Amino acid sequence: MVRRIILGVLGGCLCFFLLSNRILLSQTPSVVAQGRGGAVATVDARATQIGIDVLKRGGNAIDAAVATAAALGVSDPFSAGIGGGGFMVIYLKDSDRVITIDGREQAPAAADVNLFKDPDSPTGQVLPFSPNRISSGLAVGVPGTPLEWAEALNRYGTLSLAEALQPAIALAENGFVVDETFAQQIEENQARFAAFTSTGALYLPGGKLPAVGSRFKSPDLAKTYRLLAEQGVNAFYRGDIAAAIVQTVQRPPAVANPPFPIIPGGMTLTDLDHYAVRVRPPTVTSYRGYTLYSMGLPSSGGITTGEILSILEGFDLGQADRAKAWHTVIEAERLAFADRNAYLGDPEYVDVPLPGLRSADFIETRRALISDRVPDAAQDFRAAPGNPLPYQVDPSPSMTGLPPVALLDEHSGTSTTHLVTNDRMGNVVSYTLTLESIGGSGMVVPGYGFILNNEMTDFDPVSPHPNAPEPGKRPRSSMSPTIARSPKGDMLAFGSPGGSTIITTVAGIAVNLIDFGLSLPDAIAAPRISQRNTGTTQVDSNFEQTAIGQALTAMGHGLAPVPEMGAAVGLITSPEGSIIAAAEPTRRGGGTAMVVGR
Repeated sequence: MVRRIILGVLGGCLCFFLLSNRILLSQTPSVVAQGRGGAVATVDARATQIGIDVLKRGGNAIDAAVATAAALGVSDPFSAGIGGGGFMVIYLKDSDRVITIDGREQAPAAADVNLFKDPDSPTGQVLPFSPNRISSGLAVGVPGTPLEWAEALNRYGTLSLAEALQPAIALAENGFVVDETFAQQIEENQARFAAFTSTGALYLPGGKLPAVGSRFKSPDLAKTYRLLAEQGVNAFYRGDIAAAIVQTVQRPPAVANPPFPIIPGGMTLTDLDHYAVRVRPPTVTSYRGYTLYSMGLPSSGGITTGEILSILEGFDLGQADRAKAWHTVIEAERLAFADRNAYLGDPEYVDVPLPGLRSADFIETRRALISDRVPDAAQDFRAAPGNPLPYQVDPSPSMTGLPPVALLDEHSGTSTTHLVTNDRMGNVVSYTLTLESIGGSGMVVPGYGFILNNEMTDFDPVSPHPNAPEPGKRPRSSMSPTIARSPKGDMLAFGSPGGSTIITTVAGIAVNLIDFGLSLPDAIAAPRISQRNTGTTQVDSNFEQTAIGQALTAMGHGLAPVPEMGAAVGLITSPEGSIIAAAEPTRRGGGTAMVVGR
């Protein structure tokens, strides 16, 4: 009887959100919104509206974040969903504290340092990155997203998981209109998706791309969300869904003659059963009177962004010529990434020299390496990692010396999505969630309608390395969900997708806001510049033709234009409660920002 009553209530909620979804289709989304009472910003108008509806019905920022993320699993399924993981940063107004939740994917027990070695290579070469590594059972980590949602709601929300999932169930059942970005992402992955029967059936019905303007529905995903609503996350980690995930990983649903070898993985039911989220303290960085809180290990985001900003604090960027200022940012990024690539990994497996890396004296040694000159091209522009050990006191024998670490080229997925929420009480959420590559592993779990991640490709495939694969280990991430407090007491939240470019995008937004005085919408829309200790610096298309781009080229910087980098979102709340929320205006088709009240 109780269960029937609960399901009846949930059914009523479902009808409400079906109506809400129909109304939404007639609304004109905006990339900037100002008002009061709460806000949501995402890459997708439907998901943003669902978050706003939750806030209007009395939910808090954590409730809205989970409901919005579940909706993104429907409408932005190639970037995020229950087959992946993420990191959530939460500011709780009543206790004035910041918490982070680690829902990162985890390596199965069968993983080891030889995870991506080519079994047919006599010299032990690693498998080609694409498509062999990214579209395989080997690439799938134990998903963390469903348990992260449940943990966030249980600890800090006001809704149950069942209530938070109702609008996403409605969206999956009722469907949505296919836009150019959705269709383009399927087209970009057409060969991979067509290699799996379940994926082709969902996203390439009849072997054809869904037409822009057509309606796309996800009945299997709606069924899966219902199972989570009725049975809780045990259905995912110990029930029928878990069995289906293991079956998909161990026996990928490949077509009869796939266009590339599809290698099975070793995930088991025990791996899913043993998964747990971690509630961790945030990283804390002071920068020109601002205090920035972000995600710590196994994400490198908060640590590396913090090192970049700490190096930059010794320079007056606001008074410098703008090209010279960006030269300084580029060189700070180069140095910080050299340290990141050498030392950072899952803290439960790696003795990371964090006290030394974050010490003021070590930062000064890195800052002293920046000059007006670009590093010698003969060195491939790469910086060597610094040595943080003299700047910390650590009796651990493993920290008496650091082994040499190869300078590796990183294949980091450009997928992922970011959302921000806040509420009338002043709580704030900054949440980045991901599948890794756009389209993840390419494998839809048959009968359940969601894509599995390929997050194990975030491991470095050679050993020794702090980010080498190991059983149960979490691969190093670049996700940098950020919450900041300004000297005036404003609360900011921002973040971005984009693989390892997330770090430089978040650092760039901070520089644009704090050093150059840009508004939040302008800071998000501004050109991206990303140096990750490689031979060239990635920039937005056509940036190299601007005056700043030409000046940087004249200094000796090699600029490499890329089509997309960092579809960011953010919000600012004043101490008086007024809000500005902003989303990306053009990248990845543009996003949407909304507020509860004007």
